[in-house]
Amino acid sequence: MSADSIRYFDRYARELRTEQVYGEKWLRFAYEHPAGRLFLWLLVRRAFFSHYYGWQMRKRVSANRILPFIVNYNLNVDEFLRSPFEFKSFNEFFYRQLKPAARPIAEGDRVAVLPADGRHLAFPNFAAAAGLYVKGANFSLEALLGDSATAQEFAGGALLISRLCPVDYHRFHFPVAGTPGDSRMINGWLYSVSPVALRRNIHYLTQNKRVVTRIESPHFGPVLMIEVGATNVGSIRQLYVPNRPAAKGEEKGLFAFGGSCVITIFRPGRIKFEADLLASSADHIETYARMGDKLGTLA
Repeated sequence: MSADSIRYFDRYARELRTEQVYGEKWLRFAYEHPAGRLFLWLLVRRAFFSHYYGWQMRKRVSANRILPFIVNYNLNVDEFLRSPFEFKSFNEFFYRQLKPAARPIAEGDRVAVLPADGRHLAFPNFAAAAGLYVKGANFSLEALLGDSATAQEFAGGALLISRLCPVDYHRFHFPVAGTPGDSRMINGWLYSVSPVALRRNIHYLTQNKRVVTRIESPHFGPVLMIEVGATNVGSIRQLYVPNRPAAKGEEKGLFAFGGSCVITIFRPGRIKFEADLLASSADHIETYARMGDKLGTLA
């Protein structure tokens, strides 16, 4: 196993595992090789590159990729709301819906849930975090949010990074019940959000295109959700209705093709994260868990 392998803790198996990285050779060339980094700067980070790839994934011929993808990554087709043979393109399959029973929502008004399937890092006081994917690598809330007043409001708060791999379910949901406001788009580049990239430059998260939404929760107070785009993400689609109360676990939106991440921020003293998330995150190791599972409880 390489020293640069991406390791994560599986909540269900209760063990460390090595991630099977989609397009790993290409990722490592683009972010670790001098020629690749030039290619990244000139082309890959730019929107038209991802839009072109997204267009390719919307073609009918792209549907031929679906069955091999399911087999290679051992996806559970019993969870799918539709048969794999019904999808007209790979992108349509990529942002597939699941049967409601496949993602039960943890109950309780004092319980917050994970907003997406994926690999999660949790920090009870983000300002005091020693580092995210590696020690000493962090970013500022002001850079992430593009708003100094909101950054000051949430300073010292708890932060969760939920990283979605291409193999994951790619819809994101509300972690708490509450009333979401209008979403605010911040334009930016489209770098990868894989640890292959983020271990070398954590600021890709604050340089990428992202969408910020504020949720007014009757129990947890104001909560922020930030969806971050990445290389080959065709779009971030918001499906919720602004200013209408949303239930915990209700669908908020989806990512079209590609890896991506969701960042959730709570005000100081509002949430106590689950112990497994905190233990792994302290060692810069993500925890794999699914949408609707327990994130934490009201502090």
